[in-house]
Amino acid sequence: MVWCTLPAVNAQQKNRLIVLTDIGGDPDDQMSMVRLMTYANHFDIEGLIATPHGPDYRVEPEYIDRIVTAYGKVRDNLELHEPGYPTAAYLKEQIAQGIERDGMDAVGEGKDSPGSERLIQSVDNEDQRPLWVTVWGGPNVLAQALWKVRKTRSPEELAEFVAKLRVYAISDQDNSGPWIRKEFPDLFYIVTPGVNAGGGFHHATWIAIGGDKFHGRFGGADFSLVTNEWLDKNIREKGPLGELYPRWEFMMEGDTPSFFHLINNGLSHPDRPDWGGWGGRYELYTPKTEKWFLEPETRPIWTNVQDEVLGIDGEWHTTNHATIWRWRSAYQNDFAARMDWTIKPYDKTNHPPIVKLDHPEYIKAKPGERVKLSATSTIDPDGDALSFEWFCYEEPGTRRMSNSATGVKHAIYAFDQPQAWLDVKTSRVMPPGTGTMHIILAVTDHGTPRLTRYKRVIIDVQE
Repeated sequence: MVWCTLPAVNAQQKNRLIVLTDIGGDPDDQMSMVRLMTYANHFDIEGLIATPHGPDYRVEPEYIDRIVTAYGKVRDNLELHEPGYPTAAYLKEQIAQGIERDGMDAVGEGKDSPGSERLIQSVDNEDQRPLWVTVWGGPNVLAQALWKVRKTRSPEELAEFVAKLRVYAISDQDNSGPWIRKEFPDLFYIVTPGVNAGGGFHHATWIAIGGDKFHGRFGGADFSLVTNEWLDKNIREKGPLGELYPRWEFMMEGDTPSFFHLINNGLSHPDRPDWGGWGGRYELYTPKTEKWFLEPETRPIWTNVQDEVLGIDGEWHTTNHATIWRWRSAYQNDFAARMDWTIKPYDKTNHPPIVKLDHPEYIKAKPGERVKLSATSTIDPDGDALSFEWFCYEEPGTRRMSNSATGVKHAIYAFDQPQAWLDVKTSRVMPPGTGTMHIILAVTDHGTPRLTRYKRVIIDVQE
């Protein structure tokens, strides 16, 4: 067994973020915006851009302003619990808007907007970090920015511009998304293609954030954590931000997965959607055309893939939805705690554990070799007791394994202790028997509500 430094792709840093939101339509955008504010210290927010919604294509940045104003009333209290929250004044400067036209009707000569110009300006900044554009509605603001850059710059300059962008879109809500993917084939793009008119949304990964048994059409998840009753108690009754969290009409927070993978919780690595996290898991391929697609996909995109997860019903479920709902108790408890942070002093709330491995995150091992795992240096800032769970997240790895009796693909001994071990198995392994295995450590404290943080250990099995 050899311990090594994990490749640089794993390094956690604060991510740059622009939000495109059709806020003012379905109330779920307002809900996601409230949650985003409680995590505002995890990102460098460079744009909160209102985009068109509804049959008259209204653009309503005043909804963003209202939520940012409420955030300003609690920002100093949030800062008591975790550093780095931007001021409300700064966030108000980031509010912009698109134009009141649908889809590709908002793209072309003379159709620049404050939103598209802000997006171009952000990409052009000297900052070399990628710029994440999360799309909660239609992406025609992004489409216009790309159209203008292609028209006014050289092919080399366009390629440089596109290379700095990362997009996570909540399905297709107009025809500008398919246009972007076809016209800019090198653009990093996470999406479940298709529109709701064709029934596409219930096939989407993102709907598992809170989809009920009709809109999501999946089982296994704990639906008690996404009801309006749970949200009344844990979110809406907590201060100025909670007051602006509306009751859902169709489902809770359909847009939230677009920024979940950027939260620094020890689990997600944004440039590796195939590794999975609170925002779901996606793989890079060209999906076959479904009836709810607006048009066929012409190149690989990051899109739906399945996880096998033990549900609250005691059954194993193999779906793309499971890549999100498997983390539901953790992300809902985390939100509830952050809403406590908006109104309570430090010693009256719970804070997440600080997970520390006693060894590197990247290990080389041989088939049959014993690998020891340890996180004895893990602490809880509130002094709460801690529960440990080490498990093999088989799907992100390249070493393909199975189990004839259960969905647990690889045994880990003393999996519920700070120190655990595994013997790299040699049975029920696809040839050649080498490749990577992802081992997740989830540490949950015993505060109220219980909070979870993670570490990922990658075991590279080599002969």
